[in-house]
Parts: sequence; C-alpha cells; structure tokens
Amino acid sequence: MNDWRIYRGVGQPHDGVLRLPEPPPWRDFTRARDGAPAGSEDPSGARRLGVRRRTVENYAPRPAEVDAVNAALYLRRPLLVTGNPGTGKSTLAYAVAHELKLGRVLRWPIVSRTALQDGLYRYDAIGRLQDVQLERARGDGRDGGSGDPGIGAYIRLGPLGTALLPSAVPRVLLIDELDKSDLDLPNDLLNTLEEGEFAIPELERVADREPVVEVLSHDGDRVAVHGGRIACTEFPLIVLTSNGERDFPAPLLRRCVQLELEPPGEEQLTAMVEAHLGEEGVAAGQDLIGRFLDREPGEVMAADQLLNALFLTQHTPHAERLTRERIADMLMQRLDRSR
Repeated sequence: MNDWRIYRGVGQPHDGVLRLPEPPPWRDFTRARDGAPAGSEDPSGARRLGVRRRTVENYAPRPAEVDAVNAALYLRRPLLVTGNPGTGKSTLAYAVAHELKLGRVLRWPIVSRTALQDGLYRYDAIGRLQDVQLERARGDGRDGGSGDPGIGAYIRLGPLGTALLPSAVPRVLLIDELDKSDLDLPNDLLNTLEEGEFAIPELERVADREPVVEVLSHDGDRVAVHGGRIACTEFPLIVLTSNGERDFPAPLLRRCVQLELEPPGEEQLTAMVEAHLGEEGVAAGQDLIGRFLDREPGEVMAADQLLNALFLTQHTPHAERLTRERIADMLMQRLDRSR
C-alpha cells in the first residue's frame, strides 16, 4: 500500500496498525541491542547512545566536557551539567558509564514533589503490617509465631541509596533535571553528597538483634546493610542536570564541578544521527541537519527533534514532498517560543 498513514481519519475500524514499522532506535523498549539477549545491558543506555554505539565511538566531546568529567572523577565530586534541552546532558552520563564499563546507569528523575527520601530508600510499613496480620490470621506465622517475614523485605533502596553501596568501582548516578525540584531538595542533598553515607533509622533501631539485614536495591538485587547504615567505598559519579531554569544555592555549587554544555556542533550532530540512523540517515538528512545547524542565535531546539524528523520523513517515502516538509516543520518547532 502506497499510503504511509496508519490512522486515516475515516471513522471506519481497520487493521492498518499491523503495518506499523519498527520503532525508532531511541524509542525501542523491548528489542535486544547489538544481537545481545534482551535485558543483558542497560536499555536506556542503548536508546540514548544509539544501537550502533557510534555516538560514543565517533562523538568528539569538547575538551571542557572531558576535563569536567575527569575532574569529577578525581575529586569524587558531583558533576553539575547545565544547558538547553537536547544538548546531551543526560547522554553524557551514559557515555561515561559505557566507556569506563561502570555498568547500568542509576537514574533519579526529579519532579516538584521529589524529596531526598525518594532517592535514598523507601520503607513499606503498611505492607509489612498487612502481611503480619495476614500471617497471624492463617495461624502459620514464622519467626516464633510472630508472622513477620523480616523488616528487610519491606525496604527498597532508591537510586541515590544504591549508588552509595560499597563497591569496587564507582556507580554512575544521573539526577535528572534538578531544577524541577522544590526549593528544599538541593539543600537536603548537601550532607549526603558531602559524607557519602546515610542511615536507615528503621534498621538502626533493630541493629542490636539484627546487625545485618538484606534489603532490595534499586537494581532489584538483595544487598546486605550493616548496622543500619550505608557508606560508599567509591564515591559514585553523580551527574546532576539542569536546564538552567533556576539558580542553585552556593553550598551546592561549591560541592560540584560545573559544566555548561553548548548545543551540539556539526561533528557531534552527525555522529549522533549516524549512531541512530546509520550513514544512510546522514546522507538523506543533510537538508534537515543544515536547517538545525543554521537556526537563529538563541533559538532553542533539541537534537531529538531532528532525529524524530529524520526518522519519520525517511519512513514516509510514498508521502508527497509537501507532506514530508509539513511533518518536518511540525517536529522541529523551536522550544523557546512565547505562548
């Protein structure tokens, strides 16, 4: 069928969705990457870096970016990365983890309601009480008839708490869009970032009779907590990102290595397109790539807008030229327009 449209607006049910092509690589949530079995690597990293890995193999980061990452590694300090949407702030964390073989990136997305507790751990006290009551009602309670399966079964570490677990090499933690938080969170983070440890009061209270308790990590593994405290042996590489929508308190800035990311240049942009869409994507998308690079000074546009436009225009070969241009215009609208 020559009509590229899946939804045609005709009002009659049909099976057109069965013709839906494979998703863009950066929106493929289920398939294995590079021929590896599904689940064998970080799917978020694969989507961000490109299934061909050419983003990190060909990408030429600016010297300031390399220097800032190394400064954060050497000094065991967080890296605060600021820049417009789509400049690659989050991708930087995945690129470092990939190159240094530091495993899966722990990601903590920040919203206005996020509190420090969300990043450290969660204790499901209600779930524990309900299970105790259920076991007692059945009459087959464990632990001397208490019906309590143990407090560790109801504690799960958050991404920050997991990043601070003792390890041979540092974990990579992405604290994404910190500027979306309320006013208290940046200050609440200070002590944990400075000391590299935190306490779990629920476990400290029982430490005399349960000195070692297994809890669930953010990765889904069972990990041992000694004496109700978690203290890192290797400080994680913490990448805090900000779109520059607010200023942070001086005490936080003092503890961070700061990096301002510029929009990707031609070399970085070409590598990004090639990583996701291959050389043919670069060749076919020269007009759109040029349009992205030639935007007005100060005009904000994200690189993934370009990728979306390239993917969709290339996968609509039967559409009219004006239709493809209209799609590109729709997908590549500037993000800083007044509303």
